[in-house]
Amino acid sequence: MLDAMMQSRSSRSGKGRDSVAAIERPTLDLSGPRLTTALQTLIDGSEEFGGIERYVDAVKLKTTLFQEALRDRDPAQLELETFKGLCTFMASVRRRVGTYLEEPGFFVMRDAIVELLADDQDASAIDTRISIFCNCFPQDKRHRWVRDLAAEILHNTNPERYPLMSRWVWDNKSNSGVIREIWHGDDVDHISIAVPDGYGTFIMLREELSQFLTRNGLFDDILFYADLLCAQVYAGYICEQGNTYLRADFVTAEDPLVHTRRLLGLDAVKPGSGRTRLKTVGDDVFVIDDSRLLS
Repeated sequence: MLDAMMQSRSSRSGKGRDSVAAIERPTLDLSGPRLTTALQTLIDGSEEFGGIERYVDAVKLKTTLFQEALRDRDPAQLELETFKGLCTFMASVRRRVGTYLEEPGFFVMRDAIVELLADDQDASAIDTRISIFCNCFPQDKRHRWVRDLAAEILHNTNPERYPLMSRWVWDNKSNSGVIREIWHGDDVDHISIAVPDGYGTFIMLREELSQFLTRNGLFDDILFYADLLCAQVYAGYICEQGNTYLRADFVTAEDPLVHTRRLLGLDAVKPGSGRTRLKTVGDDVFVIDDSRLLS
């Protein structure tokens, strides 16, 4: 359903439409009961904070901010202060991006972003574009976050074309992510799931989640509900397992959805203060005007 919508919207470009249809999509053996549990937890946990619709609106707002900065304007004109503001909404990026929050590192980052967003209509080249983006930076463990940055930029500037593709959604090398947490099987923790972490996999996951949400009575804003559902699934893993790497960013939960918000970067601004979780090279806390976020 969702992909049909996306293909329809890209009908202005036959190239975009045909390349999306030609993407190879693996079969995903997902667990309905696990998805149901995650959705119910998401709905119940959001009641205290104004309902799930409030979270959907927050994800929409984040998308709008990215689009205004990188799609409605020439990304080659992206300013450092604007980039800092966007980083606050990317949980796996904001604590590691410090080197690129100053010149000349920022210019390297901006040039890579411009290249990443070029040729937006060619879906068949998305994995290649992400790889090229990552190759603009050192190929070491300290820069694994760069893959997440590429995924966040693509998804938030054009959520219809690009599903959520962060490593926490699926990382084939570490055999971890949302896909593993909702994979159907009795011994999932002791098997390697032979599914690539390319564009076709993420498109297929979104299609499956969209159908699941529709069967459960949700018909509007499916793109954003799917993001929330992914975050809730992985938030459950964080709460249950407490992975050392994740604990650096996601501390003990204070409420049922604290990890869900953090995965989506919705915890970026502390209401009323403008203080964010973004750190510079010198560990200074970056401040932005949060009046719009709180409206």
